[in-house]
Amino acid sequence: MPLAVNVQRASDDPAAPERTGTDRAARPTFLARVLQLAGIYNLVWGAIVILFPGLFFSLAGMEQPRYPEIWQCVGMIVGVYGIGYLIAATDPIRHWPIVLVGLLGKIFGPIGFAIALARGVFPPEFAWTILTNDLIWWIPFSMILWQAFRAFATRPHANDLADLRTELKRATDQDADSVFELSQDSPLLLVLLRHSGCTFCKETLAELRDRRDEIEHDGTRIVLVHMSTPGDGLTLAKDVGLEGVRCVSDPERRLYGALELTHGRFAQLFGPRVMWRGFVNTLRGRLPGRLDGDGFQMPGAFLIHRGEILRAHRHRDAAERPDYAALACSAPTS
Repeated sequence: MPLAVNVQRASDDPAAPERTGTDRAARPTFLARVLQLAGIYNLVWGAIVILFPGLFFSLAGMEQPRYPEIWQCVGMIVGVYGIGYLIAATDPIRHWPIVLVGLLGKIFGPIGFAIALARGVFPPEFAWTILTNDLIWWIPFSMILWQAFRAFATRPHANDLADLRTELKRATDQDADSVFELSQDSPLLLVLLRHSGCTFCKETLAELRDRRDEIEHDGTRIVLVHMSTPGDGLTLAKDVGLEGVRCVSDPERRLYGALELTHGRFAQLFGPRVMWRGFVNTLRGRLPGRLDGDGFQMPGAFLIHRGEILRAHRHRDAAERPDYAALACSAPTS
């Protein structure tokens, strides 16, 4: 069997940063304590709302809800978040996506409250709930995400200084054809994805599907590079409607490193534009999924022919949407 990028992983979770015993001991214990406290708070708050749906309204001097079942559903959702926080407390660095989703809810919730307050449809007496449920958690949750970012950002690629041609020959698809060999026959639009659970990864795959005819019109072929297992990568492409596309598994990110795709900076991953576009994508049904790969890895797209890069696009942030059809149009006609 050819030696390819899809070699066996060094650990069960390639997305987890490699830490020594000293690293674990040095990690601030308050990260876990914050999540434990958040989990307990959410479970208690959710249970109270489910069992006594009118209690908080009475304390705030408000009219009782007309449909208490809806308010009880809110309590259920908050309680489920509590379970997630307790799971994340077992390893806050590894489970940073749970913290991110929680922080997003704690940001968008107060925004919605402020809009309702400005329109005069919600009384200000309920603001104390926004304070205890959302605002007081902004700083500790942001600190957890920052610690996770630092942990991943200091983890180098397995082969940062790899020779590109060597890695193109090493990386093979589902048919054991190397990327280098494939590029001899026709130009390749090599699309290196973020982790498969990322909403922007799903958006990229959908756009490639919708514009596949344009991209492949002059003979360019699409090759997807992902950080999942070979089988999971093929399933990912098939589920979105990209049957027949070549897929390369790169869990160690060797090809990412050779193409100079690095970990994103904080603003590239969690900046306002990224957060907003992630929220819009979620509303469109592209829900974030399981973290399968390095969550801090930046994506990119490259037009490659005969082992050489003809055009390159390295994303400025995780939410950027390049014009893949235009990128493929620079392919040589002969």
